[in-house]
Amino acid sequence: MKRNGRVSQYERMTQESIPKLIALLSVPTILSMLVTNIYNLVDTAFVGQLGTSQSAAVGVIFGYMSILQAIGFMFGQGAGSIAARRLGSLDEEDASRTASTGIACSVGTGVLLSLICFPLTDPIIRFLGSTETIAPYAKQYMTYILIAAPAMTGGYTLNNLLRYEGKASLGMIGLMTGAILNIALDPLLMFGLNMGIAGAAIATAFSQIVSFLVLLSMFLRGKTTLRLSFGRMDFHPAFVGDIASTGMPSMLRQVLNSVATILLNSRAAAYGDEAVAAMSIVSRITFFVFAMALGIGQGFQPVSAFNYGAKKYTRLLSAFRVTVIMAESVLIVLAGVGFLFSDRLIGLFRDDPKVIEIGIRALRLQFGTLLFLPFTMAVEMLYQSTGRRLGASLLSTARSGLFFIPSLLILSALRGLNGIQEAQPLAYVLAFPLSLWFVIRFIRTLPKEE
Repeated sequence: MKRNGRVSQYERMTQESIPKLIALLSVPTILSMLVTNIYNLVDTAFVGQLGTSQSAAVGVIFGYMSILQAIGFMFGQGAGSIAARRLGSLDEEDASRTASTGIACSVGTGVLLSLICFPLTDPIIRFLGSTETIAPYAKQYMTYILIAAPAMTGGYTLNNLLRYEGKASLGMIGLMTGAILNIALDPLLMFGLNMGIAGAAIATAFSQIVSFLVLLSMFLRGKTTLRLSFGRMDFHPAFVGDIASTGMPSMLRQVLNSVATILLNSRAAAYGDEAVAAMSIVSRITFFVFAMALGIGQGFQPVSAFNYGAKKYTRLLSAFRVTVIMAESVLIVLAGVGFLFSDRLIGLFRDDPKVIEIGIRALRLQFGTLLFLPFTMAVEMLYQSTGRRLGASLLSTARSGLFFIPSLLILSALRGLNGIQEAQPLAYVLAFPLSLWFVIRFIRTLPKEE
């Protein structure tokens, strides 16, 4: 029975209609990301009721939380990509060994990071972009995030392993459980128990721990092909290095995004707490919209890895085309609606005229250029899921490291607050031709299908 189940999953990933398969794998990911992002937006709205400085504090700590996500994604995407290719070649034992090692490294790194950062909280929040008025609230929020850091890194890794196996629906259950719990706890702790921003942080930390335990239970209860166990962990430097280097594009992407967020906050801080709050709100709204396209891309990743491992290259390229078309179609609709109602969207999260004024222009610029992003995203995922580490790393560093950060530094110096608003949209546009060159190169160097 177990053998039949494994072959059935293999056949599904390598033979089923590609549009149908990507849609089926995308829907659970999109739903979980939507619920998670709804939580982020609800959390922002709740904290916004406490004041502008509190709202800005959440945006500041979001940069640190992105680093935790980077660690979880590095081990999750690295182990997941390798494991999916092993499953594609029907090597289940090596796939499970890779998954077990990946989750152990992820949780261990989360523990180490917490121990290092606890005594350094004050300088860290300053580095993240806190002002004198933001810092007290940011410190409260970060204290609880540090407690939950190992569960956060581990949860991101487990979810990626489930997605790469083609079991995104199980990952959805874990993520949605945590997000819904968070939404319920926010008003109870913040207002019902008068805990303010500390209540928001406790709700986030507790929900992340619960989500991690639910995701872990999927593996321990035999719901997956991958098997996690202490006996399968392999900490040989070459083996761990293979996982880390495969996941490095995700790490680079997330770290650079965190650095970009920190720089964005520090540059915006020169124009007051309202500017920090506005750019934080814009970032969350934009990511909420892009999450739909990103979910489609994440549905593509296991299809890409499985079929690359099975040497079905024509099917792989077909899946890439379908992914780009689907993601672009979704964004055209959502970005168009968001562009038209930018003022109302900003006003939902902070009823401050200055915040709304700054946010509207930034949001419209981002929505106007967001359509360049799905193609760039799909090319990055194509390279990473097929194990082309160098190309994937270069693509991951390009958008933030090569384009956004320099644009932010140059434009903010030349054009002030307007330049801060314009930096991210410019980066979206500049990354497109580079991605186009990379996908042409990938197609030309792809082996002949057997």
